[in-house]
Amino acid sequence: MVMAREREAKAERLEVRLTPATKSLLSHAAQLKHTTLTDFLISSAVRAAEDALVSPRVFEISSKAGWNTLTELLGEPEGGSPNADLVGLLKTKR
Repeated sequence: MVMAREREAKAERLEVRLTPATKSLLSHAAQLKHTTLTDFLISSAVRAAEDALVSPRVFEISSKAGWNTLTELLGEPEGGSPNADLVGLLKTKR
């Protein structure tokens, strides 16, 4: 997804106001990553935006009561028994 954005023509401009301390911090971080300040800011902002858009779609169930509530909300599976592979996947901890 990021690679496709890099190939697009860069026609838009974004300006931000920073304190000198913030600019110094960001510049130092960019140097450590061996990149320009602009590239560092863009890649960091894109990563943060993608995380923000994905995170509401991901949730964790931390208790048996939570699992029971979810299964009640989803209803009974067709055929009366859940898909064993799906159950295994949902039980897998990260």
